[in-house]
Amino acid sequence: MRKAILFLAVVLFAACSEDTDPVIIDSALPNGTLSVQRAGTFIDQNGAGSAGTASIGPDTQGTVFLAFNNAFKTALGTGTVTVYLSASDTFTPDPANGNPNLLLVGPVRNAGENFFKVPTGAEIGKYSHVILWCGSVGIPFGNARLQ
Repeated sequence: MRKAILFLAVVLFAACSEDTDPVIIDSALPNGTLSVQRAGTFIDQNGAGSAGTASIGPDTQGTVFLAFNNAFKTALGTGTVTVYLSASDTFTPDPANGNPNLLLVGPVRNAGENFFKVPTGAEIGKYSHVILWCGSVGIPFGNARLQ
């Protein structure tokens, strides 16, 4: 009887040890590689130390992402740096009506590589710049012209 239990335990252990880890798909990350359509280098504003490159384009499944490269950095101490796509290098919100030439993409949480899913249906061709906006002090931390 002991041999049968030992055999069963070895079979179960071997079967479980060959299982692979589950594949977790993060919809906030590109699927495959990005086909970069336009890119630009950040210009620092207001001494925030902003640097790095922004690029925009679809992944292999057609979802559009804005990506920052590994060299990306900005002052993140305020915790309120937000990324916008804009039709100019100037942040021009219109809280009462909305500005059709300004698209909120999301907050920046870390230096280095970052990916932001662009809302489905956004007309990315009309946006010429990426703006880093610090909401707590109401100033731009940098912008990148997408070419």
